[in-house]
Amino acid sequence: MQEYLLIGEITKPQGVRGELKLRPITCDPGRFEGLETAYLKDGEGYRPVSISVRRAGDDAVFLRMEGVETRDDAEKLRGTALYIDRAHAVELDEDSAFLCDLVGLKGVCDDGSEIGKLTEVMQPGGNDVYVFSGPKGEVLVPALKSVVRKVDLAAGVMLLDAKRMAEVAVYDED
Repeated sequence: MQEYLLIGEITKPQGVRGELKLRPITCDPGRFEGLETAYLKDGEGYRPVSISVRRAGDDAVFLRMEGVETRDDAEKLRGTALYIDRAHAVELDEDSAFLCDLVGLKGVCDDGSEIGKLTEVMQPGGNDVYVFSGPKGEVLVPALKSVVRKVDLAAGVMLLDAKRMAEVAVYDED
């Protein structure tokens, strides 16, 4: 399980005093309210940075970061990912999981057939799409409650409804 979760990407400087524009990578842009510490990837580790969120919307968050005082300072951070440690992540209800925790799960249908390993979660708009790779090649599965019967993170398994899979899954057999 990843200890640091991606919450956004710095897209550009905003103004001349070091403010940053961030593209949020979260379903809840409100999660930035009151956030004072975030993390930047530093080699193999993560380095904490103090931040001050100025304003947040659905498609952009504007913030100040400790040590970033000029537009040039801010420009150097363009494309940089911003993370939060799991201890300060938003609380999820019991039927939800962070996408990064789903990647790597084994997909198994309720009839016993194995779909493969979840390798990617696509977010094309509307429903997410789970991408599995396994004995049937690449399989695209819409993230619908009628398809995903159970997610067991502890066991590393996603149980899928075989009947619904036959109706909605897309198989790309090699």
